[in-house]
Amino acid sequence: MNYRHYLVLIASLAAATGCDQTQSSDSTDTGNAAATAAPAIEGVVVATVNNSPITQDVLDVYATQRKAQPGNEQANTEEAILNELIALELMRQDSIKKGLDSQPVVIASLNQTTRTTLAGAAIKDFMTNNPVTDEAAKAFYDEQMGAVGKEYNARHILVADEESAKEVIKLLDSGSDFSELAKEKSTGPSGASGGKLGWFGQGQMVKPFSDAAAELDKGAYTKTPVQTQFGWHVIILDDVRESTPPPFDDVKDRIKMLLANQKLQAYIESIKSSATIDIK
Repeated sequence: MNYRHYLVLIASLAAATGCDQTQSSDSTDTGNAAATAAPAIEGVVVATVNNSPITQDVLDVYATQRKAQPGNEQANTEEAILNELIALELMRQDSIKKGLDSQPVVIASLNQTTRTTLAGAAIKDFMTNNPVTDEAAKAFYDEQMGAVGKEYNARHILVADEESAKEVIKLLDSGSDFSELAKEKSTGPSGASGGKLGWFGQGQMVKPFSDAAAELDKGAYTKTPVQTQFGWHVIILDDVRESTPPPFDDVKDRIKMLLANQKLQAYIESIKSSATIDIK
């Protein structure tokens, strides 16, 4: 689960503008009353639209959403944003007058908006009450990133089966050029560039590939095919170098986000394990 997705979700909390008002009847007067009746609402009222209030809290939420979108700075003034919100309220009322709120797709959309908003509030509450400390981030850094390691610069030829990979190795043994063979025979996206993968650290590639590359001497290629879930590889190691980890302060915020995501995922799994879920 990607934590950034939840940040977007939290930032996109829908502005509630009294959508729980009564559905209109066939009578125009009744419809107008349903559309314009002021709901019970708390907070500082900044405008009313046919007696339906818009509060400062609603304006603040909508302003946050609005300013997060790229656009004309003049359209982000408080006056412009309030006018947009008034227009939205007018269209909301018009929708109810026309009975559009009874359409199944609209009901489903409102249901999902409520679900998303409440889920976002729960996620935000969890993150606020379960912060990742600098000490936890530093411990993760020291364990996972702080040590000096190695990086590898390699090329590979990816084929569908072991026999094809063995044939490639025979051609290399007889003096064929690795890059030309990659262009001719590799089924991977790097084939067109001669199999170039660029620099990668230990663990950045799938384990069988990473382990095979780490065992090679500079300039050597694998004498037996390497199997991964992608197919069969022949790998040549072009270069190797020491890798210096970035300073902790440069990556601290990203580590804390990663650990927060892990905490959230564990929390979701814990409440999921105790829930009754019946998938039809």
